[in-house]
Amino acid sequence: MMIEILKSKIHRVSVTEADLNYVGSITIDEDLMEAAGLVENEKVQVVNINNGERLETYVIKGERGTGQIGMNGPAARKVAIGDIIIIISYAMIDAAEAGTFKPRLVFPDTLTNKLIT
Repeated sequence: MMIEILKSKIHRVSVTEADLNYVGSITIDEDLMEAAGLVENEKVQVVNINNGERLETYVIKGERGTGQIGMNGPAARKVAIGDIIIIISYAMIDAAEAGTFKPRLVFPDTLTNKLIT
């Protein structure tokens, strides 16, 4: 049997831009993507801590080292610049493997969105 589990999470990052006229998606600093094991075009859930909005979209690469978190297209209406969000990805995994699987959890600096080293 296959079950859906948490694959990765970027916890508490600040939205740095919102572009209503973009085709759609969330732009994420490539450093954060790599730390969380996210790949371009991967489906993610975005949870807005400030207003409780939840949405699903897909990832596009942002400029490495910038802390860029951009909500694009219609999703831009669900956030304000400066809102704190959580970005979550899930994966289908065999239930027998679920007990040993470890998700990749990333806790960047909330003010800069950069990795804490």
